[in-house]
Amino acid sequence: MISDEVDGGFPDGGYVDGNAAAGPLSEVFVADVTSAVGRCAHCGRTAAMATARCYPHSHGLLLCCPGCSGILLRLVETDGQLRLDLRGVSFLTLTRPQ
Repeated sequence: MISDEVDGGFPDGGYVDGNAAAGPLSEVFVADVTSAVGRCAHCGRTAAMATARCYPHSHGLLLCCPGCSGILLRLVETDGQLRLDLRGVSFLTLTRPQ
């Protein structure tokens, strides 16, 4: 089971900014999720997903809140399927592509 917090056991923090998630998330969403605004379900912080900490090699892809380190989003590919867990985001506001 994956904890709702990342314990910092990654070298040098081990994360990059949320823009690194743009490629993998483009397989799921038509809109650019990194420019979407979301609210952390753990601490209530509201910001663009691009400000999240992205751990691209941690059991798939994790986006974590920079305020409380709670996991916002998990994306895992297994057996040709993408599994997306957005439990850590209480809402996500996307701009429609034009």
